[in-house]
Amino acid sequence: MILIDWKMPEMDGLETARRIRSIVGPEVTIIIMTAYDWVSIEHEAKLAGVNLLMSKPMFKSALVSAFTKALGEKEEEARRPDTEDYDFTGRRVLLAEDNAINTEVAVMLLESKGFVVDTAENGLRALELFSKSPTGYYDAILMDIRMPLMDGLTAAANIRHLSNQDAGTIPIIAMTANAFDEDIEKSRAAGMDAHLAKPIDPGRMYQTLYDFIYMASE
Repeated sequence: MILIDWKMPEMDGLETARRIRSIVGPEVTIIIMTAYDWVSIEHEAKLAGVNLLMSKPMFKSALVSAFTKALGEKEEEARRPDTEDYDFTGRRVLLAEDNAINTEVAVMLLESKGFVVDTAENGLRALELFSKSPTGYYDAILMDIRMPLMDGLTAAANIRHLSNQDAGTIPIIAMTANAFDEDIEKSRAAGMDAHLAKPIDPGRMYQTLYDFIYMASE
């Protein structure tokens, strides 16, 4: 495992990672550390062969979590299907998103893998739809954070306190353009299980849904 700072003199962390990856091959885990918002470099880091991005300052719990995730992903890699092989036929997801274009794209991506998708234009509508659903009706909820009438954090927290039998166990996945640690912590505090940065990467979305719907039930 190799930890590399992003902002360094002479050669930055991405170029360092790119060169190291070309030498060590795919087996070594490379983690980039930065005190800056890393959303802008996420795609470039992936192309450079970086496995994980971490925010500084780093704490013991964050390091343990990152190492566990990095090593755990390697163990699960063989069990995960390729992106084109995902099949969610018969599964239903609730998508809460106020932007019509984002909704249209997400629905297309989800339906292409077999999902039945119900949409909500704000957190209040998502709360209403879930509260009226029978147990097990939804396999997961994709929840945008910034929405009118009721934001995603409030909606998620309210869903967790509903009397529905699966209110405490339904996977709720946050979607937001902000990927700061503070936003991720707020999502967790509201009862969300995972976090997807916008613009949504289809492969990561499928993988996250697969992990919560199939892997968690094993």
